[in-house]
Amino acid sequence: MDQFEAHRPHLQAVAYRMLGSRAEADDALQEAWIRVDRADTSTVENMGGWLTTVVSRVCLTMLDARKRRREDALEEGRVPDPVVAIVDTEGPEQEALMADAVGVALLVVLEQLQPAERLAFVLHDLFAVPFEDVARIVDRSPAAARQLASRARRRVQGVDADAEAAADRQVVDAFLAAARGGDFEGLLRVLDPDVVLRGDGGGALRVLNGAHAVASSARSIAISERIAVPAIVDGSAGFVAYEAGVAVSVMRFTIADARIVAIDGLFDPERLATLQLPPAP
Repeated sequence: MDQFEAHRPHLQAVAYRMLGSRAEADDALQEAWIRVDRADTSTVENMGGWLTTVVSRVCLTMLDARKRRREDALEEGRVPDPVVAIVDTEGPEQEALMADAVGVALLVVLEQLQPAERLAFVLHDLFAVPFEDVARIVDRSPAAARQLASRARRRVQGVDADAEAAADRQVVDAFLAAARGGDFEGLLRVLDPDVVLRGDGGGALRVLNGAHAVASSARSIAISERIAVPAIVDGSAGFVAYEAGVAVSVMRFTIADARIVAIDGLFDPERLATLQLPPAP
């Protein structure tokens, strides 16, 4: 398995860009390592390309499963388990993962793509994988793979990712400040009149409709004693709240036209304990 370890930095970068989560990227590499360990590699001529294919297929399966889990969870009346990427993580490991000029803002845009589009764009545009190889991974023709990447490219280029992510973050920060300060009018300014809040505390899903109802309950969401760490939650602006060193909530905000149109909050301590979250600051 020396070949796998030699290519690990590249494989980890591919998985991170595909999944948008360091924890899930690590899971993908572990699964890929198991598959490679069981495979006969004696006839493999391009080990780097072959390993990239293995990791990409694992990531594609994980992306499809993630989409199904979210759809199933909403149908079952609960907030799905979120995928969380902390915004301000620094250090050598993070710098290595964020090489090739792919930042958190772009990950937000990638989250909006279909799994096959995302894979085609990431592999070809970011890692220069030939469309013939991409086609084998997504089980399409090279022409279809090219079209997938082209469609994804148009969507990515049509968005100023950094500006959009910064604007969404400002809205979430304004919500937090108003909630903690008891500024009811300030909350109404950042909430869409038809905003929907879904809160999952482990029992029946609590749903609030309308800006006044959500603003009235916002104080409990942003308790001042809690530390709110900015995060990308399922590709959207959000935060993870900690109290006494323990994660107590993960919040995801959907924003349109500089207003919050939906808030999904997971408060269930049992489910939070099973999530792959960063340690408390």
